[in-house]
Amino acid sequence: MKVGSVFAAIFSSVFLFGCASPQNVRAEPTMTNQTDPFWRNATVYFLMTDRFANGDPTNDTAYDRQPDGDKLRSFMGGDIQGIIDKLEEGYFSDLGVDAIWTTPVIEQVHQPFEEYGRSYAFHGYWPRDWTNVDAAYGTEADFARMVELAHDQGIRVIVDVIINHSGPPIGGPDPVWPEDWVRTEPVCDWESFEGNATCLIVPALQDIRTEDEADVELPPHLIEKWRQEGRLDTELAELDAFFERTGHPRAPKYYIMKWVTDWVREYGVDGFRIDTAKHVEPEVWADLKIEADLALAEWRANNTSQGPDDREFFMFGEVFNYGLDGFQKTVAGSRDFDFGDRRVDFYDHGFAGLINMGFATHAAASPQDLFERYDAELHGTHAGVGVLNYISSHDDQAPLDPERKAPFLNAAKLMLAPGGAQIFYGDELSRGLVVPGTVGDATLRSFMNWEALDTAEGQAILTHWQKLGQFRQAHPAIGAGRHRTISEAPFVFSRTLDEAGYEDKVLVALSDDAFDQITVGESFVDGMWLRDTYSGETVEVSGGQIVFASPRDIALLEAASP
Repeated sequence: MKVGSVFAAIFSSVFLFGCASPQNVRAEPTMTNQTDPFWRNATVYFLMTDRFANGDPTNDTAYDRQPDGDKLRSFMGGDIQGIIDKLEEGYFSDLGVDAIWTTPVIEQVHQPFEEYGRSYAFHGYWPRDWTNVDAAYGTEADFARMVELAHDQGIRVIVDVIINHSGPPIGGPDPVWPEDWVRTEPVCDWESFEGNATCLIVPALQDIRTEDEADVELPPHLIEKWRQEGRLDTELAELDAFFERTGHPRAPKYYIMKWVTDWVREYGVDGFRIDTAKHVEPEVWADLKIEADLALAEWRANNTSQGPDDREFFMFGEVFNYGLDGFQKTVAGSRDFDFGDRRVDFYDHGFAGLINMGFATHAAASPQDLFERYDAELHGTHAGVGVLNYISSHDDQAPLDPERKAPFLNAAKLMLAPGGAQIFYGDELSRGLVVPGTVGDATLRSFMNWEALDTAEGQAILTHWQKLGQFRQAHPAIGAGRHRTISEAPFVFSRTLDEAGYEDKVLVALSDDAFDQITVGESFVDGMWLRDTYSGETVEVSGGQIVFASPRDIALLEAASP
């Protein structure tokens, strides 16, 4: 750097729109199977860089890309400067966001791919050069500024990492990679471990030979590109130093491992979200975690006055079809993903968290049933490890409430559920998830609906999310603590956390109908004062109850002074 049956359902998502020690002995990452309660409760804001905010219109047609793709398949102008602008406005802090996760900002294939409709790599999942920021997103200086601003606000930065594949071989500036780097057949059949890992997830993406350990030369097109950019000697010297230090063979996966961890070493990135995790040998991710830990330690040693804290590098993964409580390919009563002929616990391979793809389905239940179910699972089979729940995402074509008919209830379900919370950009403004004329998951990827802020309804929904987010951020017991139902109507529950130096307890009440008093349960005794952070009212516990000054349908209660 300068400084199967499932196939049809996920085809457009993955393809059209995105998708060691110095002694040459593989070290093992520290596997305590215990994730920091901070990350088990974290609120992560997931944004598509090109679709969030356009801070610099001058880069909108980088590499001569034009707005001539099929509907919602062209670059639309979102960039790193847009994220910087929103950081400076305090947008993420007001939402109680603990971490920002961006889609990949690395350089993408330049041209549109035509075989399945005209589509550009706006999503960031068609890599061309892992060592460079795509000019449509900005510069490395922009990226450095974004991370610095986030850290100044106590917000961590997570970047999306791809090792499974490169972009499609369009030709010209987007060439075919060498045969010792990629395979061009077979297409995955999803029936076995090899049928997921050593194959093409879609016919035209070039699958990196991540299982190989043999030395390979750098692709000629990268060498020529770096020469033209005046950084070939620097890149080669850094690679020599990396392979000498690690003792790894010069295999494709280790080249990419070096490139992606440079973003940590040079800019202080706090975590990785791993794309297409189940399509790569899990041992690769364990090796990546080791290198990421080392890179973050090096950055911290060189930047002692920066960074939000000294928490461990956080790595979580997208294992498609994985979810809590035996969801789809998850083996019931375990954390294992079932490939058919092999079971893998990804938490044993460097992951502190996994995306819970079952939440949007499970959240169709009532808040009480949902929360009790998740409390049992996260203090049973998944005790002590991280999951990230979501109601919508960039590639799940079955979001909760796609027409946004119940935005206030859906926000409460996500933000008050046990586990971590992923806000997909626009959830907090009810950005539309049904866009006529789109194909596949393009409907999920419209530009951020900032115009909603000009309406009373949009402001009300955003304020609701902000109150929930700030309450969650202040109280790790929400996501990481134990849940206890106190009453059903209104639904009143407590969350308590006493672990790893955390001591926290809260009380929450929700109802379809307004209430003006609630029972508080054993954790809150007479004479205690509680503040409803949603309304701002402070009340005293008396006779095992709280009486409010006015009716309401939600209360978020924390300990307070009279």
